[in-house]
Amino acid sequence: MLSPRSTVHRVFIGKDGLRAIWSVLIFVAIFAAIFAAMVLVLRQLSPPPRGGNVAISEVSLQSVYINESLLAFATLLSTWIMSKIERRGRRYGYGETRRLQKFLAGLGWGVILISLLIVLLWKSGLLIIERQLIFGWDVLCYGVLWFFAFCLLGIFEESISHGFLLYTLTRGLTRFYRRVFQTRYSATLGFWTSAAILCLVFSFVHSGNPGESPFGLVSVFLIGMFVCLSIWRTGSLWCAVGIHAAWDWGQSFLFGVANSGTMNQHRLLATHPQGPAILSGGTTGPEGSILVVGVLALGIVIVVFTLPKGRYQADAENGDQSQKPPFQVPASDQL
Repeated sequence: MLSPRSTVHRVFIGKDGLRAIWSVLIFVAIFAAIFAAMVLVLRQLSPPPRGGNVAISEVSLQSVYINESLLAFATLLSTWIMSKIERRGRRYGYGETRRLQKFLAGLGWGVILISLLIVLLWKSGLLIIERQLIFGWDVLCYGVLWFFAFCLLGIFEESISHGFLLYTLTRGLTRFYRRVFQTRYSATLGFWTSAAILCLVFSFVHSGNPGESPFGLVSVFLIGMFVCLSIWRTGSLWCAVGIHAAWDWGQSFLFGVANSGTMNQHRLLATHPQGPAILSGGTTGPEGSILVVGVLALGIVIVVFTLPKGRYQADAENGDQSQKPPFQVPASDQL
């Protein structure tokens, strides 16, 4: 009969350290506590104005910087704390080599893909470019400010959905597939199952955006899976952050279109969709257009043939060949 201590140990600790389900729950709890504390302090320092709610039709730079800075800090701090708790000696996507090169590659491909989608809509008469809204120095000033704002957004959203949680779910599901189904593709299935789960959650979160459409939510899921492909190939979040930041910057500032149902202040162009929403994107923006599927298909080809093989794919292939679980923490680092 097992002693109470050994029973508790088996419940919480597996062969690769703290079990994935507990790691996920602890991470979520830490993130929620940190973010709630930061919001409480911010409200004390700058209480919201009284006199009722004021309708805001466009997203401001100030609100994006405040919100995304808090969220990014809470996510990165939570990830750092978990790295100390688990003692894995990794940075969950930010510690890979050639970080700047991967980030710049992501920026480049992100701008190219969103520009291609916009051009397709414009040339098809599904997007009308009305006029330029800002000029001269304001173009550079707001362009740079919005770029850094979307870098913050990219760091937060990629870190929270494709950083620690993706690694940890992959670790847990890989062991599950290997134990239950005994498949040689357990690591690959573990990664892509985890990616699909997190992208579904991310898509559900977007359902609260004003102007979001059913196909827009499908598009958010597909774009998330496309970003996961870049992580699968490179083992790094840097390329994913670059793609995310450039895609959103291109939509919201450069081309002045709706981004998942929201519009931004101080954008370069004034535009509006024309035609059936399933083709033009409607109030959702270009992400709500079915043309995004073709653009993402091209993006998949680009990622597969231009990005080097990194940690996830290499570890999965090595694990499948050796029949040993990949993503495993060394025995000396286990809790």
